Amino acid sequence: MELEIIQRKIFEIRNQKVMLDFDLSELYEIETRVLNQAVKRNRTRFPPDFMFQLNETEYTNLKSQ
Repeated sequence: MELEIIQRKIFEIRNQKVMLDFDLSELYEIETRVLNQAVKRNRTRFPPDFMFQLNETEYTNLKSQ
């Protein structure tokens, strides 16, 4: 079921439910770089907390999951 696949790609980081950029781009069937460029070029269309970068510890913890 597709909903279950999406739910498995949602993580809790900094007390927020998030999806990684490459999972989100896969969902929308676009390249990750295209998604990131679109967000950077249109920052006013997105809420301030729409995107953030993981720090090294968060990335390591996420990889271990």
